[in-house]
Amino acid sequence: MLLLAGGDEAQTTANVRQRNVVSARQTGSSHSMKSVSLLFALILWSGCVRFQPRPLSPAQSAAQLENRNLTNSALAAYLGTNLHRELTNWPGVTWDFEMLTLAAFYYHPSLDVARADWRLALGGEKTAAERPNPTATMSGVYEPVSEAFSPWIPGLIFDLPIETVGKRRLRTEQARHLSEAARLNLASTAWQVRSHLRLSLLEFVSAQQRASLVRDDVALREDFASRVEQQFQAGAISALERNTARLALVRAQADLADAQRLLAEARPHLASAIGLPVNALENVSFLFDLTATPGAEDLTKTQVRELALRGRADILGALAEYASTQSALQLEVAKQYPDIRLAPGYSWNAGSAGEHDWQLGVTVELPILNHHRGPIAEAAARREASAAHFLALQSKIISDVEAATASFRASRVNVAALDALVASQAAQQRRVEQQLRAGAADRLEMLGADLELNAVRLARFETLVKLQQAVGALEDAIQRPFELPAAIYQSTERLSLNGQ
Repeated sequence: MLLLAGGDEAQTTANVRQRNVVSARQTGSSHSMKSVSLLFALILWSGCVRFQPRPLSPAQSAAQLENRNLTNSALAAYLGTNLHRELTNWPGVTWDFEMLTLAAFYYHPSLDVARADWRLALGGEKTAAERPNPTATMSGVYEPVSEAFSPWIPGLIFDLPIETVGKRRLRTEQARHLSEAARLNLASTAWQVRSHLRLSLLEFVSAQQRASLVRDDVALREDFASRVEQQFQAGAISALERNTARLALVRAQADLADAQRLLAEARPHLASAIGLPVNALENVSFLFDLTATPGAEDLTKTQVRELALRGRADILGALAEYASTQSALQLEVAKQYPDIRLAPGYSWNAGSAGEHDWQLGVTVELPILNHHRGPIAEAAARREASAAHFLALQSKIISDVEAATASFRASRVNVAALDALVASQAAQQRRVEQQLRAGAADRLEMLGADLELNAVRLARFETLVKLQQAVGALEDAIQRPFELPAAIYQSTERLSLNGQ
């Protein structure tokens, strides 16, 4: 009995030791699981980007827009950097087209939108280049076992995605092409801002000069009508001649009112083209030479077409968009080949033996119900649509080049004809003036000569405006200024962060 009792005691001691070992293993496993969980939490927390709120205030943003001006010191620094010269007289009272263009690059809101689109595309590049993250799944199986530390069997399963046949490379190429298209869209938007500014400045300056010429015409006609009235009262001329002079005066006064209206409308248009409130243009004068066509006459129609079809930002952007559709189609074709997902896992059985279970799973998509034909067809259709858009853009550019070239040449011919007519009329006016001094002509004849000369000058002025419009259309056709000021065109490459 003693011997038997001693054997039972030994067996009991062995069981206790085994339970202690199992308990120690269970405790160690529990600690290990906690350590792994804590490690995952630290990794996730350290790699996270924290959200920074940036609310919009309509009242504050409107106040900032209203406070924009041409005296800003930051604008002065921006101009000095891009003009490559020091601005000695600041704030500037007289602004030329080059300075106004840079001010528009600095202020115009459409460039802020284009910059934001470019930043968005750059973010898309980062997203496309990222590898898919693995996932981890913690599981528990309820399995009550006698003498076990816990009825739960903890487990950990990983999911490791593996992309095949270069999908990540193709996705990155597509995003890079879209980013390049967004960058070129920024350059194209900058040109549109410049083009709109040129038209608005031409509108404003021409409205000023037109109002001045019409005002001179009204003054001459008022004097002419007064002298005609005197002759009518003296019985020297008929009522028809007097009424004709009066009607011409009324028309001139109506033209003056219309010219003043156009001048009043032109100032807000110019301010909007720069991105400024109207009051920012008070006490500021502008320079624009209506007779200048630097370099425009040196290019042939063939050269203009080559520059337009090869160098325009929208053409290069359309090519980049087409390249992105090519990469997108390649990506959809590559998606026919399934990715592989590896799923290694581990679980620990808290039974009496304390078993460690390891497993490995592989997940592959089975192309049974479809072969990815639908997305491939969509990507192919988008490529065809992009190609059609490119061809339509080319066709429009060719038409614009033809029209702008013909308009420029016709305007130059008209300006030359009006120059000759002004010279002839000026010579006639001088002869009448000499006759007036000699007593061979009266003041009414002198006024008639002045009116004829002023009318020819006004016609020449309108022709010069049309010439400048043709120059602008020709520059728009190639999206490059003929005078090629480096600070204006090259600065479109530095527009990403310089503006406000």
